Amino acid sequence: MKKSAIAILLILMSVASYSQSVDTVEIPAKKFDERKLIDGVVWVVGDEAILRSDVEQERIRAQYEGTTIPGEPYCLIPEQIAIQKLFIHQAKIDSINVNNGQVDMQVNAQIAYFLREVGSKEKLEEYMRKPLEEIKDEMRRSLADQSLIQQVQAQLTENVNVTPSEVKRYYNNLSEDSIPMVAAQVEVEIITIEPPIPKEAIEETKQRLREFADRVNSGSVDFSVLARLYSDDEATAKRGGELGFIGRGALVPEFADAAFALSEPGKVSRIVETEFGFHIIQLIERRDDRVNCRHILLRPRATTEDKISALNHLDSLAKDIRMGKIDFNEAAGMFSSDKDTRMNGGLMMNPETGSSRFEYQELPTEIAKVVKDMKEGEISDAFMMFSEKLNHEVYVIVRLKHKLQNHKANITEDYQMLRKMCENDMKQSIIETWLRNKIKETYVFISPEWRDCEYHYSEWKR
Repeated sequence: MKKSAIAILLILMSVASYSQSVDTVEIPAKKFDERKLIDGVVWVVGDEAILRSDVEQERIRAQYEGTTIPGEPYCLIPEQIAIQKLFIHQAKIDSINVNNGQVDMQVNAQIAYFLREVGSKEKLEEYMRKPLEEIKDEMRRSLADQSLIQQVQAQLTENVNVTPSEVKRYYNNLSEDSIPMVAAQVEVEIITIEPPIPKEAIEETKQRLREFADRVNSGSVDFSVLARLYSDDEATAKRGGELGFIGRGALVPEFADAAFALSEPGKVSRIVETEFGFHIIQLIERRDDRVNCRHILLRPRATTEDKISALNHLDSLAKDIRMGKIDFNEAAGMFSSDKDTRMNGGLMMNPETGSSRFEYQELPTEIAKVVKDMKEGEISDAFMMFSEKLNHEVYVIVRLKHKLQNHKANITEDYQMLRKMCENDMKQSIIETWLRNKIKETYVFISPEWRDCEYHYSEWKR
């Protein structure tokens, strides 16, 4: 069992975490006599009670995760819970609702991940000491609370619009020690080629899937057994091919069309081709705009000769680009099989930041190794890399478009980062002001033995 998976689960099942836009506050440590901390109401915020057991549960989870609480936990934790309750109460006032379908998708995706990491439903239930449905219910409540908090904060700060002059003023007012260091970053362009698959291999793959479908339809074998034994989708194969309830938007179009066309549970679809390979799909259950189904993925393999041919083709293309016979960006549009970069001249985009800059550890390992010692404008030789998205090998050449060394942030090269910092500070200020005013107008009761804490918001103890 992987500890990281359970740690994430514990975080999700805790009370919705204080939003990242509100800084964690350091509170001076204070010694509590835990023998006196019998369960009961320790805080009341509006008409919402905070129990000592709520605080203790959060303390234990932080301890398990190895998270250092910057101060006395019996002071910090109830204040954070109280702040969350203020946001959730405001959501009720403003009639802000949760997208239950989206929450269910998140729950199912997270549960699927935990099951892959832990190994089985039984192991997960054994570790959490509760049935899977109860785990899901707690996750659902937590994610719903997080959604409400985020929506309230977004509503409070929706009119924040940072101008270039404000960013410049913000940067100029930063002390030397406050200017962040920026790690080395690169911009990379890529051309990807997948080796062609022989027609014979494709037909053989389809025939195997037809045989699987016939065996399932005849009742001679369960679909889930075949998925565990033969599916190339390792993540779902462990669960007998089951995806969990999922919306159409989370699936590639060809797969979604086939899955949502099924109406009879147990029925097996026609063979479906996607960018990942060839599938057959079995419906488990349909709920409005979500479907739960199993699938078996088979991926026809390229021959050794085809792989060598792809590698040679890319090397030849790289030479033509170096000689000026064709531009790299033009070649990417004409030859690259990577649809995410093909229409962008091969420029890779960082999914975490939305920019074209990557720190080395954010790049695929094979690409990071190649570009680390390259110069700007240099084009690599062809090399093989493993595509996590496609779950198979592809062949690539890359060009290093831009390299930025470690440096202190400056307004010229790091404007977008500084703009984000400025925007976050402005939003933080708005939320801080709102919280202080909200606390003043909200009924608050703190049990006597909890009043000695030095809370971040002195308004609690008015």
